[in-house]
Amino acid sequence: MLTGTTIDLDESEWRLGTHNYKPLDVVLNRGRGVWVWDVDGNRYLDCLAGYSALNFGHSHPGLVARAQQQLARLTLTSRAFYNDQLGPFVRDLATLTGKDVILPMNTGAEAVETALKVSRRYGQEIHKVDPDRANIIVMEGNFHGRTTTIVSFTTDEEAKRSYGPFTPGFRIVPFGDATALEAAMDDDTVAVLLEPIQGERGVILPPPGYLAQVRAMCSARGVLMMADEIQSGLGRAGATFACDLDDVVPDIYIMGKALGGGLLPVSAIAADRHILEVITPGSHGSTFGGNPLAAAVGHEVVSILATGEMQQRARTLGALLAEGLATLPGDKVVEVRTAGLWAGIDVDPDVMSGRTLCEGLLARGVLAKDAHGSTIRLAPPLVVSESDIQLLVDSLHAVLKG
Repeated sequence: MLTGTTIDLDESEWRLGTHNYKPLDVVLNRGRGVWVWDVDGNRYLDCLAGYSALNFGHSHPGLVARAQQQLARLTLTSRAFYNDQLGPFVRDLATLTGKDVILPMNTGAEAVETALKVSRRYGQEIHKVDPDRANIIVMEGNFHGRTTTIVSFTTDEEAKRSYGPFTPGFRIVPFGDATALEAAMDDDTVAVLLEPIQGERGVILPPPGYLAQVRAMCSARGVLMMADEIQSGLGRAGATFACDLDDVVPDIYIMGKALGGGLLPVSAIAADRHILEVITPGSHGSTFGGNPLAAAVGHEVVSILATGEMQQRARTLGALLAEGLATLPGDKVVEVRTAGLWAGIDVDPDVMSGRTLCEGLLARGVLAKDAHGSTIRLAPPLVVSESDIQLLVDSLHAVLKG
């Protein structure tokens, strides 16, 4: 039996589902705002927010209403036909990103794959790079998804073990090391792919000025800078994009997670026309990419972000979170990193593991996720309140105190 629930695992997903996750012992069945409830009615503060897919909280009234309205009208046409929702969505998303053109997909991994394909085609057709020599530079500690191509350049051995042979054409350099990046670039480099902040690894921040250095090096060589903002973007770090924090504009924004409002998978890349015009009919596509339901929900997400309120909340409440986390005991916490309403906490491994800390938080009604070893990450929905932040900080203190 799961702790605090009435569901027997032998009759649920643990027996019949593949064990590619190791969930905490709680079975959830309802959510509203920053709160979720288990099947016994116990309430929990959600400080994971679906890995930032739920930036606007569970069951956001505006998003639910827009989805329900579209569900009753038209959900899927395929891109064999135009639909009346995609145009307004890509128009306003282009405005939000400051880019000319949007290419919509479904999952974040699909958006990353799309960006990889675009950069290779752009490099080969525009810059005449040899197809057998084209390379893309990526970062150690990256997380961009779990497709075969993407795990080909992960440095997480468990994520790639026994999945070979792997896709060639990638060079890995240390995240935050501009000298190593410059040394890895050559005339066959078509793109640099990076997360402005590495979320899966535990909210790892780049050194000051690093993103600007990447931008300058890419511009000097005519190499595309591709920013994976799937977790860091759409308000999470206190700005529309984490790149905004350093006044850096990449050639390609990669978006997902929160773009679907926590209701369904919606992703996209944004770039200027001269880059995305290399994509032609028949060269790339998706049955569900840009479907009317996804476009309607995505459009509502863009409308929410266009006001700037969520970005401001992430800055204001993120500062409160950072202030609270700074009070955690220094003899038990090695390091705390924050960016907006996003935090990584490294606990002394001699004190407890990240999993143990998350289990302790669960017992106190707070949901969080361990990253690696003794690190946990926090990402409450941007609609969190000051009192919710205080509850989170108090709970961390209590668990660390033991």
